[in-house]
Amino acid sequence: MLISDHIARFLERMLDSNGGILEIKRNDLAEKLGCVPSQINYVITSRFTPEQGYIIESKRGGGGYIRIVRKTMHNDEYLMHFFCAIGENLNEQEANVFLNNLYGQEIISEREFILLSSTLSTSALSKVPRQIRNSVRADIMRHIILELMS
Repeated sequence: MLISDHIARFLERMLDSNGGILEIKRNDLAEKLGCVPSQINYVITSRFTPEQGYIIESKRGGGGYIRIVRKTMHNDEYLMHFFCAIGENLNEQEANVFLNNLYGQEIISEREFILLSSTLSTSALSKVPRQIRNSVRADIMRHIILELMS
């Protein structure tokens, strides 16, 4: 198991046992888990993102901390959050993160996940000029989100 997986699981367990809110000191956690503080930062910035339903607050300095809050949202609220987070361009990897989250929240089925992932793939959009492909993918994803909301 990778250290980043271990850190993420540890943080998830702590969030579960603390009602979805966690306040940690990065250096203390790094020492406890036997890693460097930058690994804690990497896990938090890559796996506990707003797109994945988390709010991150941090305070720097001697008494600094990182607060992670798991945001509980209703489906339409969750979808609107996704809609706003898509932006003007969306690469294939980012699209799959959105789809994974929709599947994880049980908004789409496994079959829908597979179909949508295929639809948004680079190979499916291969005839779209490369310079606008990510823009087209973002437009398609926004239309998917809107349809899920209706």
